[in-house]
Amino acid sequence: MTPPTLISVVIPVYDERDSLNQLVDELLPVMRAVAVPYEVIFVDDGSRDGSADVLAGLATRHDEIRVICMRRNFGKGPALTAGFRDARGDVVITLDADLQDDPTEIPRMLAALEEGADLVSGWKQNRQDPWNKRIPSKLFNATARKASGLDLHDLNCGFKVYRANVVKALAIPGEMYRFIPAIAASEGFIVTEIAVNHRARQHGTSKYGFERYLRGLLDLVTISFVGRYRHRPMHLFGGVGLLLFAIGVLIGAYLTVIKMFGEPIGSRPLLFLAVLLIVVGIQLFTIGLVSELIQRGRLRSEEDEAESRIARIIGE
Repeated sequence: MTPPTLISVVIPVYDERDSLNQLVDELLPVMRAVAVPYEVIFVDDGSRDGSADVLAGLATRHDEIRVICMRRNFGKGPALTAGFRDARGDVVITLDADLQDDPTEIPRMLAALEEGADLVSGWKQNRQDPWNKRIPSKLFNATARKASGLDLHDLNCGFKVYRANVVKALAIPGEMYRFIPAIAASEGFIVTEIAVNHRARQHGTSKYGFERYLRGLLDLVTISFVGRYRHRPMHLFGGVGLLLFAIGVLIGAYLTVIKMFGEPIGSRPLLFLAVLLIVVGIQLFTIGLVSELIQRGRLRSEEDEAESRIARIIGE
């Protein structure tokens, strides 16, 4: 694999004021030791605790740092998308701003990327979180592995290293960032993981509650569907629609024949079933056609939306 010529580090931030200076103090020496030109892109996702002011100061002191300020809190997925769009590197690293991800693991993850992977995902093997976060996370990851078919221990770990062509190809609507490895694998990219050091939170509190897992399970259903039919929704809706339509027509033909022999069919349940199947079949086929049109315009609209959410960029 060709060594990177520039590495971009993308860090979404939401109310992490007390962690930012320490994070930069830990991160920059590691990136200098990698001996590859780098940039650090902080994406302030509408913080309300003064994080944007701290980031502006860091950008003034360090030429390697740029700050993207979102207009309000849109969520981690849109923040990552904004950072990916602004990243110039041919390798992109993401980590969280809460100091739980250990920057000293970056060289190992870069080495794993050079072994042939397109995406290296961290695995918080010894997770330093309370039990009420660890147990739901284990159940969620087990379900996600089964549904996605991707054998990773920790799909939701924010500590990842990507080749640039991966992040440019990904669309991350809403909270789908949890399933970036599954989305990338469905696009044919090589995804692997390595165990990384995970640290206890030092400042502030987690921004996520139990409801994130419920939303995550609903997103997982979407990912399972999208992974199979995103580029060919007509194959699902059109196929099922044609099948139902054909069954309805066959039942209708049968009823027509027995009507010709003098049997009344006006009150037979089969007549209502035939009409229902034909109508639903036509509707599903139409949904398939509309889905194809939506799919073709989706990527462009997401790019426009991501750009409209940015209020300003600090540093060049």
